[in-house]
Amino acid sequence: MAKSSGKRFMKLAGMTASIAGKAAKNSLKHLSSDEEKRLQARSEMMQDVGIQIAETLGEMKGAVMKVGQIASQYKDVFPPEVATALEKLQKDAPPMPYAQIRMQVERELKAPINELFTEFEDVPFAAASIGQVHRAILPSGQKVVVKVQYPDVDENCDSDLKQVRMALKVAGVLNMSRKLQEQLFDEIRQSLHDELDYIKEAHNLLVFGAFHADDEGLIIPKVISSHSTKRILTLTEEMGESLTTAATWDNSVKQKIAQRLFHFSAGQLFGLYRMHCDPHPGNFAFRPDGSVVAYDFGGIRSYSNAEVQLFRRFAYHAVKGDTIALEQDLIALGIRRDDEKNVPGEFYQQWLAIGLKPLSIAPYQEGPFDFAGSQVHHEAITQMRTSLKYFGQFQPSATTMMLDRTVSGQYWNLVNLGVEIDLSPLVEEYLETPKY
Repeated sequence: MAKSSGKRFMKLAGMTASIAGKAAKNSLKHLSSDEEKRLQARSEMMQDVGIQIAETLGEMKGAVMKVGQIASQYKDVFPPEVATALEKLQKDAPPMPYAQIRMQVERELKAPINELFTEFEDVPFAAASIGQVHRAILPSGQKVVVKVQYPDVDENCDSDLKQVRMALKVAGVLNMSRKLQEQLFDEIRQSLHDELDYIKEAHNLLVFGAFHADDEGLIIPKVISSHSTKRILTLTEEMGESLTTAATWDNSVKQKIAQRLFHFSAGQLFGLYRMHCDPHPGNFAFRPDGSVVAYDFGGIRSYSNAEVQLFRRFAYHAVKGDTIALEQDLIALGIRRDDEKNVPGEFYQQWLAIGLKPLSIAPYQEGPFDFAGSQVHHEAITQMRTSLKYFGQFQPSATTMMLDRTVSGQYWNLVNLGVEIDLSPLVEEYLETPKY
């Protein structure tokens, strides 16, 4: 174990030293260059740094790879070159050999695997950064799926995160105050610890299962407590098709799926004050009747009543186009810096025109929005280039980080689903006039 941790440390420390060298060399080389050349050189260096981080983290299972996956989803925190390079870590990780998985199951459940299960498939049907999932059958005949955490992943979590943060810092990627850095990385650290604790995930499954019990077409697996521990989670088998397959179905079915994905996230935020914050397409399965099965309840974020009401108020003012109130909401959320520098209302209106289109909010979008042909993400990139002079007035917010991840993830789910739908009635359902 100590030898393994030492190797991980040396690999990550080597990556950090290499990145520090690149950053220093780039800075010296372009010391006398004009602004445009310096920005171009920095962009090229960031691309190189992103690839190096992605390749190093991709070779290492466990928390460090999960850090990379999480980082790739926070495009407002990391430069686009780094976030893009890290996106490849979202793909399935190679599985761990069955012999090690069997040992982990037997060590955790304290019995031979053939006594615990009448069948246990050697080959996982899903493998990720911190564990993999196998189909199995209990002695009772119940079909289940068994989520097995890789050995020693939790032991390396904090040191892995510390090294990744150092690498990003020396590369000049973390262009923010120390206080904000602490808030953001505390959020990532908490998210990691939550995902590594399967007892906590089992509790989340019970809570969310009860919350969605009456929501027709939203299915959450049930926990088999007798076969679950902090590192093993056994659930009832609830199968469905992939998002790729669902994208081939009729639009009427896809509309049901889109509505359920919307209710899944918005219902939790505004009704439960807790939210499933990992809407990766692999965490959902779909059935031809429009039902949605939700998996992986490790990444849950809880919110206070004050935070939820602020989110509701922000959304309400956005839909109404009230840019003066909207700016005050952004200050309260920690996104807009509370300074004297002016940001014109037109700036906010331009962003509202892009962001509210997928929700079919008039006057930006009349009638159903075609997610299959969505250009919203391209429009946002174009708008960013023309708005650079105002970006110093904004910063990432620890309060909204997981929410941003969820909203953007669900947007991409609907784009990949290729649905055409008017979501405005659902927006109205959740945005009753906020109470001040």
